[in-house]
Amino acid sequence: MIEYRIKNYRNDRNMTQTELAKLFDVRRETIYNLENGKYNHSLSLAWKIAQVFNASIEDVFTVHLDPEFMHILAQIGGSSIGN
Repeated sequence: MIEYRIKNYRNDRNMTQTELAKLFDVRRETIYNLENGKYNHSLSLAWKIAQVFNASIEDVFTVHLDPEFMHILAQIGGSSIGN
């Protein structure tokens, strides 16, 4: 089982589901489903693979964010992770 904390983070930043969805070009319903535990099975698989290697998902799957998205993150006070 995967515990989602999306709603907590979203609420801490006073963001609506719609605002968050727009950042990722997904429907609001997608955010709703994530917040309510209707998780993406590929994410579940990623988690299991990371567990096999006794590593974090970030260690097993590296995400390279585009500069425009990094700019958006900086504007909303999001993560300071690099590319």
